[in-house]
Amino acid sequence: MLDPLAHTLRRHPDRPAVLGTTRTGAVRTRATFGHLADLADRYAAALHARGTGRGATVGVAVRPGPRALAVLLAVHRLGARAAVLDPGAGPDVLRARLALARPGVVLADASAQAAAGWARPLARRVRLALPDLAELGPVATVGARLPGCAPALDADVRAVPLPRPVDEDGDAVIVFTSGTTSRPRAVVHTRSSLAAGMATVAALVRPEAGRPVLGGTFFVLVPSLASGAPVALPARSARVLARQSHRLAPQATYLTPPQLRRLLADGGRFTGRVWTGSAPASADLLTRVRRAGAEEAWGVYALTELFPAAAVEQADKAAFTGEGDVVGAPLPGVVARADASGELLLSGPAARDRYLGEEPDPWVATGDRARLDEGRIVLEGRRKDMVLRRAENIYPGLYEPALHVPGVELALLVGVPAGDGDERLVAVVQPSPGAGRGAVRAALAGPLERMGSARPDAVLLADVPLSGRSLKPDRAAAARLAARRLAGRSRG
Repeated sequence: MLDPLAHTLRRHPDRPAVLGTTRTGAVRTRATFGHLADLADRYAAALHARGTGRGATVGVAVRPGPRALAVLLAVHRLGARAAVLDPGAGPDVLRARLALARPGVVLADASAQAAAGWARPLARRVRLALPDLAELGPVATVGARLPGCAPALDADVRAVPLPRPVDEDGDAVIVFTSGTTSRPRAVVHTRSSLAAGMATVAALVRPEAGRPVLGGTFFVLVPSLASGAPVALPARSARVLARQSHRLAPQATYLTPPQLRRLLADGGRFTGRVWTGSAPASADLLTRVRRAGAEEAWGVYALTELFPAAAVEQADKAAFTGEGDVVGAPLPGVVARADASGELLLSGPAARDRYLGEEPDPWVATGDRARLDEGRIVLEGRRKDMVLRRAENIYPGLYEPALHVPGVELALLVGVPAGDGDERLVAVVQPSPGAGRGAVRAALAGPLERMGSARPDAVLLADVPLSGRSLKPDRAAAARLAARRLAGRSRG
């Protein structure tokens, strides 16, 4: 679908493409279709001049928006692959991840470079922590430069001819998901699997040309823009987002459950169809969205490995009375089955090709226990240790080793239910015999700061429960312990 998008951008150069908002909710145009096309061409020419071509890896640390989309279009044109860098993952994890997929160049905007440099103390306050980007590869700046930034990617692009688009399948994007710092795991999507996923989104949402869509993810931007619909990036403030939605009256809205909850709490209203995913969406949440004006309210079940997999509308979800969480029938092309242990397996054209460094596998193991009920997927709980907080997947095994500082005998990261499918992340830390609690907390300060967006909501000093003949740490028991302790604090 990236190829049809490139053609659409050229056919309607003067139409608004990416929209922003003022604090009053007024609509402003951040980029037209033609501006996006010109940016993508400039970036493609500049990358080509640097030797980026088919099979090359480009690190991308650019905030979502017109420039990030133009970068991905440029990388796609060249037949290269984009390795998405998450500034919330923490510097230790990022270094390990990029050692697995060493980029030929790292494209970063000024804010990402500032977070890795002079603004590091400020970035830590919002749980962003980046290593020196130059450690990961040669750096080039995308967008406006600030003092100390690397040279601009497209500084000398005028003298460089634009290469012909690559028209073959191959790796398109690398998204790091889990693993450990010693063995990071990365999802590899090909050009064809990415296109299949976006085509499924387009068929599901059915965006109409000229009518705005509210949402900021890549899988919202591309199908909508390819259909000729402008996309408004959601405001961060719930109050401004409520004004933005009212002024915009979008035909479709895609927000995460936490965004929906904050918007509803601020009295927000909806128009058209509303979609939500990235975290569990309860029937109650979808019902509240409908009552706030939405024509339809959909929960989308998706994974990094296969987006989207299933969808369910509010009326169907509310009518379900069986045990478990119904997430809908598999979408066209998606095949679902449960293995002997009850784990849900998915396959289809939009499934990732492989994990980096591994052989291709047509089946995606979701980590969720599930059953099929009259053709619908019903989730029965997660098999993974993953914690889901504010629509973000956090893998404890990635960060627990950093908690084992001097004075700590055992440490686990566990999830504690926080209501409506969300979780709080809690570190249960067992001090070594004789270690002072004050000294342990002081020793943990540095590692906790470097955890970025995975920093726990609470740290409990307590004996970690053990189980089994081998006396392994018992995660379920630790989670129950954390829940009791937190409940006791709130009552006190």
